[in-house]
Amino acid sequence: MSWVFLAGDRVYKLKKPVKYPFLDFSTLSAREADCRVEDRLNRRLAPDVYLGVVPLSHGADGDLTLGGKGEPVDWLVKMRRLPADKMLDHAIARGAVTPSQIREVADVLAHFYRAAEPANVTPEEYVAQFAREQEKNHAVLADRRFDLPREIVSTVLRSIETIITDNPDLLMNRVRDGHVVDGHGDLRPEHVCLSDPPVVIDCLEFNRSFRLVDPFDELAFLAMECEQLGAPWIGATLIGHCAEELGDAPSKRLLHFYTAYRASLRARLALAHLLEPDPRKPEKWLPLAVAYLSIAERACLKLDPPAGQPVSHSRGSAG
Repeated sequence: MSWVFLAGDRVYKLKKPVKYPFLDFSTLSAREADCRVEDRLNRRLAPDVYLGVVPLSHGADGDLTLGGKGEPVDWLVKMRRLPADKMLDHAIARGAVTPSQIREVADVLAHFYRAAEPANVTPEEYVAQFAREQEKNHAVLADRRFDLPREIVSTVLRSIETIITDNPDLLMNRVRDGHVVDGHGDLRPEHVCLSDPPVVIDCLEFNRSFRLVDPFDELAFLAMECEQLGAPWIGATLIGHCAEELGDAPSKRLLHFYTAYRASLRARLALAHLLEPDPRKPEKWLPLAVAYLSIAERACLKLDPPAGQPVSHSRGSAG
C-alpha cells in the first residue's frame, strides 16, 4: 500500500494510488488525508519519530521536489530513521532482548492504553467484527489448494468459532467493562524499537474499526509474533507487567482465544500472498502459515476445556 524511502537519517513514506475494500488511496486528497492521520496517530507512541507531512511538488526547473512551494502532486509522511538493530524482531534474532527491556515496552504500552480514547462500539459490534474476519479466515484456511493439515485446521476453526457463537460474553464483557479502546492496530515486533525510551511505530491508520481493540488482544498478538520468532518467554513478561500496570487481569481463556484468533488471522494473510497473480517469495508463505497454525492449535488446546469439565464464565478472573 506504500513505498518507503530510506534517505540517510530520514524515512519518507509515499502512499500508492490503490483502492481496496478496506481503504481508498485512489485520489490525491485521500492520500494527503491519510498521511496526516498516520502522522497524528503515530505521535501517540512515537512522538519524536514522526516529523510531519511534506508535499512532493514540481520545482521551478520542473523537477520533483520535496517540501517545495509548487502545486503538490503527492504527499509523504516524514520520519526519523530508527536503528535496525534496535527493532524487536532483529533483537530477537540475535538473542539480545532482556526482561527489563520488555518491561520498559510494557510501561510505554500501559501508559498508552490508559490514555487511549474509549471505543464507541457496542458489545454486539465488537463480536461481529471477530465473526466477519473469522469467516474470511475459515474460507482461506479450509481451501484445499493449500493442503494444510486438516486436523489442525479443523481444531483451530472449531475452537475459535465456538467461542464467537456460543460464548460471546467472553468478548462482550470486555466492551461492557470499558476495556476496548482506539489502540495501535498492528502491534508486531518489527514495529517496536528498543530505544531509551522504547517507541512503537506504524499503527494501523487507514481503518479505525481495525484499531478498536482490547489492549490484551494487541498484547496477545505481539506475544504470539514473538513466539513465532523464537522468543515465547516475552509474552508472559509483557502481558504480566501490563496487567499489573493497568490493574486488569483478563482470564487466561480470553488470552488463549486472542492468541488463537490472531495466529489464524496471520496464517490467512500469509496464504493470501499465494492467491496474488505474481506473489513475491512464494516459497515463504506456506511454511509461515503452518507455523502460525501450530501456535493457534496450541492456544486452542488450552482454550477448550477437557471433556466433561464445565467452562467458567467468570469476569475478571486471572485463572
